[in-house]
Amino acid sequence: MFILMPVIFILGILAIALEDKIKINKAAIALLMAISLWMILMFDAYSIFVERSNPVFEEFLTENPEMANLSAKDQFVNFISNRSIVYHLGNVAETLFFVMCSMLIVDIVDKHGGFHAVTCYIRTANKRKLLWYISFATFFFSALLDNLAAAIVIMAVLRKLVPDRTDRLKYACMVIIAANAGGSWSPIGDVTTILLWVGKNVTAMHQISHVFIPALVNMLVPLTIAHFWLFKKGATLRVMSEEEMADEFTPEIPNHSRRVIFVIGVLSLALVPVFQMLTNLPPFLGVLLGLVILWFYTDIMYSRLHIHESNKLRISQLLPNIDLATIFFFLGILMSVGALETSGQLGLMSAFLDKHMHEPYVISFVIGVLSSCVDNVALVAATMGMYPIVPQTADLTPYAQFFVSDGGFWTFLAYCAVTGGSILIIGSATGVTVMGLEKIKFMYYTKRFSILALIGYCCGAGIYMLLFA
Repeated sequence: MFILMPVIFILGILAIALEDKIKINKAAIALLMAISLWMILMFDAYSIFVERSNPVFEEFLTENPEMANLSAKDQFVNFISNRSIVYHLGNVAETLFFVMCSMLIVDIVDKHGGFHAVTCYIRTANKRKLLWYISFATFFFSALLDNLAAAIVIMAVLRKLVPDRTDRLKYACMVIIAANAGGSWSPIGDVTTILLWVGKNVTAMHQISHVFIPALVNMLVPLTIAHFWLFKKGATLRVMSEEEMADEFTPEIPNHSRRVIFVIGVLSLALVPVFQMLTNLPPFLGVLLGLVILWFYTDIMYSRLHIHESNKLRISQLLPNIDLATIFFFLGILMSVGALETSGQLGLMSAFLDKHMHEPYVISFVIGVLSSCVDNVALVAATMGMYPIVPQTADLTPYAQFFVSDGGFWTFLAYCAVTGGSILIIGSATGVTVMGLEKIKFMYYTKRFSILALIGYCCGAGIYMLLFA
């Protein structure tokens, strides 16, 4: 059954990648995968933990000598239920609360017209200029919000700015590349960077200072090619009518309040790294604090506005809008990786890679390419399990220094795992979401934008190597 565990994991990842074909939600697949792996651990505990001399289990028995008086079955139950599941669930909960609160803050700002009050400044009729405005807005919004939320917001704006669907598809595909590039240099820009940051593999300022320039190059190279390739010089958009530009948000909310909501929402996310550095508390408490401030402000605002209660967008009413399917998906993936780590599978994989591919930068680069077709959350979570953070000491070997906190392996992985997802439209949550919003065909993106994304990925990786390798 030990050998069956990686087989189940690989089949689960393939099923997730083929979600559109098999018509089963990826959250259900991920949860089934996690439950199956933990059941195998419990039912085949003696073979996995004793016969294979599992170091994690042996460490547990050493740290808890009272376990020697219990039967083998009770030892396994205590280890799996009270130690392993609780330990991994605690780590996963930090990430999930962060993601949930971030999603809710973005939804609050969007529903109150906060993004509309700001993004109206990027309006232009020139197609080439709009391509640059949209790309840079997506790039920086992704770093402040996260790439998925930024893509959703920008696509809502694009539907107002670009009525023609043929043109809008081109902008939408460029949004995917820009969103993933922007998400790679921010600790809150993507779920994978959140994992690395919360896990203390990479600190916020180190990631920003080392990944920003490669990420910018990753966007600029495809953007420059697209500038000349997608649209003719001087091409203009159809002018929008006043009806199309009409305000779709609650008209009683003043523009001043919308801007304040936007500022509070963005600062709630952007200042989370500062909160973590000042308090040494987990990042999810920082984003919760921002949500509470936004909650106070909106409740006070509505108490002063004479609006019927049914038209008020109170946060308590927006709570059901949280995408629980996505949260369950992350729970399933991360707990699956936790089961593989507990069983010792990831340690064996790490030893295999160390023996046959003793080059950390190559491993990160390959993981980035793989993330174009395999979920990058699973890849990064598995990689973190394979390579524990090495404590910083004076006698570290050059190879071990790659795996310390802020080591070159982790920093380059932050860039590769996120931007590599742009190579195929199914390679990232951003790509899949935009694909669904605009009904983009897989081959449309592959033929026109995959090569651009690959060129940008390689150029950004090359710049990183030149600057920091």
